[in-house]
Amino acid sequence: MTKADIVQAVYSRLGGFSKKESADLVDLVFETMKETLGRGEKIKISGFGNFVLRDKRQRQGRNPQTGDPITITERRVLNFKASQLLKLALNDEHGGSGADGANNAEGA
Repeated sequence: MTKADIVQAVYSRLGGFSKKESADLVDLVFETMKETLGRGEKIKISGFGNFVLRDKRQRQGRNPQTGDPITITERRVLNFKASQLLKLALNDEHGGSGADGANNAEGA
């Protein structure tokens, strides 16, 4: 799914917004998330999950092609941890229907 797909979903499901207003709304949500993470704050979306920015220290690694030791610089990484509700929703949708998933259609 792309950002354009999200804009289309907001436009078609919510009604009352123009396509441009839907795009602005989606952009505002993403920009707010980016600014919040940039300040080092967590984002917790109930029923969905947590976004956390974490600092990784400098460490030693190896170049996989040559095997030469290299120093991996310190950096900030974004972690996402799904909520239990999201995990359950994803597993109910795809799990428990047999190994081949053939019985996954609703009403079957």
